[in-house]
Amino acid sequence: MKNKIAFLVPYPIGDAPSQRFRFEQYLMFLNQEGYEYSSFSFLDKKHFNILYQPGHFFFKSWGILKGFINRFLLLLQLNQYSIIFIHREVTPIGPPIFEWVISKILKKRIIYDFDDAIWLKNTSDTNHFISTIKRHSKVSLICKWSTIVMCGNHFLMNFSKKYNNDVIYMPTTIDTENSHNQLKQQVNEMVTIGWTGTHSTIKYLYEIEPILFRLQQELHFKFVVISDKNPLFSKLDYDYIPWNKKNEIKDLLRFDIGIMPLLNEEWAKGKCGFKALQYMALGIPSVISSVGVNIEIIEDGVNGYLVDTDSEWTQKLSALINSTQLRMTLGKEGRKTINEKYSVLANKQKFLDSLKKATKA
Repeated sequence: MKNKIAFLVPYPIGDAPSQRFRFEQYLMFLNQEGYEYSSFSFLDKKHFNILYQPGHFFFKSWGILKGFINRFLLLLQLNQYSIIFIHREVTPIGPPIFEWVISKILKKRIIYDFDDAIWLKNTSDTNHFISTIKRHSKVSLICKWSTIVMCGNHFLMNFSKKYNNDVIYMPTTIDTENSHNQLKQQVNEMVTIGWTGTHSTIKYLYEIEPILFRLQQELHFKFVVISDKNPLFSKLDYDYIPWNKKNEIKDLLRFDIGIMPLLNEEWAKGKCGFKALQYMALGIPSVISSVGVNIEIIEDGVNGYLVDTDSEWTQKLSALINSTQLRMTLGKEGRKTINEKYSVLANKQKFLDSLKKATKA
């Protein structure tokens, strides 16, 4: 009899970056390894699509209520599964009641996966009212009740190890065979610096807007933002491209240089370097803040640049803008790093081994 895995996730499969690059890329391997699986998202597509839009209070509330109803009904089905894979949490608000039932009543083996410091308060302004009922503290309890905890960096691991002895480092990975399988080739007439991300990380982009504006006056580069929200800069000249999964790679390949600014704060330390990994996989040189896992991904001056200060942002961006050869060299080394450490192929066995370990626990 095949082992059956239930993936309990916040969002519909294929729509959320954290799910796509944490575990969805490995689903294609499960059947050939003797597993059957089903996925159960808390939100359906209609409610996910308006989740971060202003307003829609009653429609969002119905979506959440519907999610809870479906979770209650799901408890009746979970006996047929040997492993329960939980990404981030079973429900977005409230205490970990479902996780407790799965662990203590149903006696199921749980693999718990997360890629942000979700025990910290960091609710978006759009849904600020949710923060009062979010119950961030439940993360420690879910770690305690889990068979295995998967974390995207060592900062998250250090937190998890306080509550569970079986914590695995599972980096966020890139599928270099099926999605990020192209390399930056075309040289733009005007150098293009780019940033991609969701509305929740745009705040970090605002921190370096003055630097980019001053540099743009001197070196006349193009700046492109790919996001689910227009950042509305006050001075910087830029192009905005609404994020679209179908055009994701094509849009990213417009970049000659990719950036990832962060603040040196607790929440940022929990980030898993996803923007940098995407740029590097496509052979695009990265300039990223020297925070958290970034210092493990980038070897400064070899496969990208790490920066701490305003002057370093200016100096290293200027060097890349002025040298096509430098961009090509760092881009090539970045791609090599992805292939060796952060690709699906490089981490496939680790993921499958974790499933086997949970099965035998």
